[in-house]
Amino acid sequence: MIMRIWRAQATPEGAEAYSKHFEENVMADLRRIKGFRRAYLLNREHDHVVDIEVHTVWESLDVIRGFAGENLHAAVVEPEAIAAVTSYDKTVSHFTSKEFEAGA
Repeated sequence: MIMRIWRAQATPEGAEAYSKHFEENVMADLRRIKGFRRAYLLNREHDHVVDIEVHTVWESLDVIRGFAGENLHAAVVEPEAIAAVTSYDKTVSHFTSKEFEAGA
């Protein structure tokens, strides 16, 4: 599996707006893609700034290519997301992922 990671920063209010956008729009789109496995939306607040990380898990780079296009490293960021954040990465990182269960 491949984990795709994107980062942004927002105000606390912007992070809340981004979370709502992610749940209502992004997840609906991702769920329609065969080979998309799951997503994690992580927030860390400090000094009135919220660091946002989105981790999505995919079956393969080919599946990601179907979502993101030929430039796998380009972030896919919708206008509603841009409006909610104060800064964001225009690129993403990909990591090969292995899963381990608790107690195993």
